[in-house]
Amino acid sequence: MIVMVTRTVFLRPTKSPIRPKVYGIIADYHVGHPSILPPAFRNLVVESGGVGAGTRIRCEMKIGGRLRTLRAAITEPDPGRVLVESDLDGGGVTTFTVTPLGEAVCQVHIVTEWTSGGLRGWVESFLAPRMLEPLFREELAILQRVATEEARS
Repeated sequence: MIVMVTRTVFLRPTKSPIRPKVYGIIADYHVGHPSILPPAFRNLVVESGGVGAGTRIRCEMKIGGRLRTLRAAITEPDPGRVLVESDLDGGGVTTFTVTPLGEAVCQVHIVTEWTSGGLRGWVESFLAPRMLEPLFREELAILQRVATEEARS
């Protein structure tokens, strides 16, 4: 199953290009990433590392009325452009891709993929996209706001 959401982030030109600024927010699990999480995600804890590849995190996600603890390892297959969160317990993978579209514009793409079979898989294939897409849209809207605020300061 795949859930995919994309948003184009626009900022006024700043001294530094937009892609490193936006990617930096996503990759910083101490301050940046927690600041863009919707309320459904809570109690983000950095278990090791904290910025980009090598980071391990734990957080809670309340979705569909259930509270689930997530643990993930962070990799950067294309540093500065692609960051991957691999679920250590459930096998799911969330990929953040930041693509420059100009000096003050970039596109941020979030894709979550996982495999699930049987009745559970059928239920997840129906419900998960309907529950995750709004969360990702909210996360990207918050990212837009945070990146804009950082660009102004």
